[in-house]
Amino acid sequence: MAVLDNNTMPTIVVKYGGAAMQSESLRAEVMADAVALMRSGVRLVVVHGGGPELSDLQKRLGLETRFVDGLRYTDEATVEAALMALAGKINKGLVTRIQAAGGRAVGISGLDGGILLCKKKTEPDLGFVGDVVQVDSALLVVLLDAGFIPVVSTLGLGEDGQVYNVNADTAAGRIAAALGADKFVVLSDIPGVLRDKEDAASVIPVIEADEIEDLIASGVVAGGMIPKVRSAAEVVASGVAEVLIADGRVRHALARAAAGETAENTGTVIRR
Repeated sequence: MAVLDNNTMPTIVVKYGGAAMQSESLRAEVMADAVALMRSGVRLVVVHGGGPELSDLQKRLGLETRFVDGLRYTDEATVEAALMALAGKINKGLVTRIQAAGGRAVGISGLDGGILLCKKKTEPDLGFVGDVVQVDSALLVVLLDAGFIPVVSTLGLGEDGQVYNVNADTAAGRIAAALGADKFVVLSDIPGVLRDKEDAASVIPVIEADEIEDLIASGVVAGGMIPKVRSAAEVVASGVAEVLIADGRVRHALARAAAGETAENTGTVIRR
């Protein structure tokens, strides 16, 4: 595992996904913010999901989109579609946006350089969905040292050579921990962690990491938010100072997050 020298330039890992990726204008703005941060001296890694795009491609290919307990089931055909959608169209689209904004980016996946080593997830059994067992960040460090923004799709490789689909929140958090990042920012399509799911203004501004399991048990944190906050807890336990779950639909959300500020009701900070 290669760790950056954080005494030189700050390092931020950004997980970008959800409906925040669906708007072309917002996507261009987020990538322009990424370039501005890079020019200001921030080392930036963008890790992306792409569930909606994958579902759309499956539909166009005539493949069934199957979910188990709300989680995508990945069969062999879905793995092939994920390679096309995540490591292909989405990844290269983000690279193109960064370069159009004047930045330098390299699009890779967790397969490249053995970044994400996985084993099959068994509970629940979701087919070819993997749990990350090891992160090798050497390739990311090489790219960062050369002045590039690595753009990473979350496909991982098993020891047997099997390609696995990996939860993007979890993978991004593990990458942030492996790099010893200063901050981990999750840009999604929600204002933050809500105390009342029916009230977008009920954002919890700060959560201590040791409160997370109680919030899950009480039902305040549920569904797709669970892997986000659990990943956040693991990240801060690894030494990353804080995680920000922010609303990627808000203009310049990434720039605000990097500066340590959020608009009203648009972010939750998780810290030790």
